[in-house]
Amino acid sequence: MQKSRVRRVGALLVGLSLVAAACGDDDEESTSTEPDVTEPAGDTTPATEPPTDTTPPGTEPTDTAETAPPGTTGEGGGGELAGMRGTTPGTSDVSDWIAGVNDFWVAAGNAELSDFNYAAETYDAALVIALAVAAAGDDGSAHASEIVGITRDGEKCGPGAGSDFAGCLALIDAGTDIDYDGISGPLDFNGNGEPLAGSYAVLEFGADNRIDESLTETVQAQSPESMIVDEVPVGVERAGDGVLKIGSLLPETGSLAFLGPPEFAGLAFAIDEINAAGGVLGAPVEYTSGDSGDTTTDIASVTSDRLIGEGVDAIIGAASSGVTLTVIDKITQAGVTMFSPANTSTALTDYPDNGLFFRDAPPDGLQGAVVSQLILEDGNASAYILNLDDAYGNGIADVIEDVLTASGVEVLGKVAYDPAAAGFDSEVADVVSADPDAIVLISFDEGSRILRTMIEQGIGPSSKNFYGTDGNMGNALGENFDAGT
Repeated sequence: MQKSRVRRVGALLVGLSLVAAACGDDDEESTSTEPDVTEPAGDTTPATEPPTDTTPPGTEPTDTAETAPPGTTGEGGGGELAGMRGTTPGTSDVSDWIAGVNDFWVAAGNAELSDFNYAAETYDAALVIALAVAAAGDDGSAHASEIVGITRDGEKCGPGAGSDFAGCLALIDAGTDIDYDGISGPLDFNGNGEPLAGSYAVLEFGADNRIDESLTETVQAQSPESMIVDEVPVGVERAGDGVLKIGSLLPETGSLAFLGPPEFAGLAFAIDEINAAGGVLGAPVEYTSGDSGDTTTDIASVTSDRLIGEGVDAIIGAASSGVTLTVIDKITQAGVTMFSPANTSTALTDYPDNGLFFRDAPPDGLQGAVVSQLILEDGNASAYILNLDDAYGNGIADVIEDVLTASGVEVLGKVAYDPAAAGFDSEVADVVSADPDAIVLISFDEGSRILRTMIEQGIGPSSKNFYGTDGNMGNALGENFDAGT
């Protein structure tokens, strides 16, 4: 069972940056300029690290790495990571859905999933796109103008409201405006196509260097009304052909390949549900998978060109904000909807996307508030932020620095590192020299090597308060650490 507490925190926003935080109890009223962060009671199934199998949906896996049942990854290490805390998008009480995704994935010939990072967000993205196409009666670019409305201000439907795709589709067919609530949360999109609220699992590593699910809590974060913007009109006309075609731009390779299996599984599960209900516009949804790679390659660009050439109506991806920024122009200028299940960078909040980019992972302004509140609650007087040098890492580091500084915590350093570097001795030495109370690590899979270097230099979760974010908070971090990779 997870911890059961209720917490509320406000964080004052100026523009798009969080610049203050204050604590209170759950009876405290928040002002209209503060995003609420509330932690409800109840069971939580966090999205944590998947296995190494990155086989696209419906194909036989070639990876033979040992995997474990959902929620586990086999034997762990020696407890070097114990006590490290951090966040990842996650909602409460979705264990039945997780079991269904895993069973579906295995039945399709894939290795069993051990964790489920962004599976729910990918699933919800596909259902929202299909419902928008149904509402518009068009799989062309016109359907994008329906996406924001599908997520708010109507009759509740969807798995988060106790129904399914077929139930939502029936309401649309009856002329009812719907408000889709998903597995990943209520969505409630702002006019710029991103959630106004976020649900986060607060995770903690245990003595086996794996996430200790008994310590997991859920936090809800809400943007203030001052952040609400008008809907962005669709700026590119592209005709449809009556058949919804979805392509994926998800990581089979690269620094985020560990996110591949649950994302591919969530997408395949969604398309199966849609087609079981008869598809949309009277035809089954067609699907083509594709690899996004990472920012060190041009894989995403090549994949995007292929998918656009194949005539897809929507592309689900990328997982990396940095990757998205390399291809968003070509995708949206082609009149194709781009819907990321995992992008969180604030650089995408007001990006000129022709009204065709959407994401259901909450932006970093919300996650930054939650991580900052953990640091404040633990009584840290000083902190050091070490982040990978890209849109994701720099964006969330800026948010955390602003919140901590405005809250009276001394930020002794904020350093962006090259994730492709051969080693991190210099960066770690600077952290050791600064001697902060708290260390925030914003990384992808290179985080395991950074942590190992820190421990070798006498600084680690056993001696300092360590905090992570969704790019590293999962069992992959512990697995890679134990393996020395």
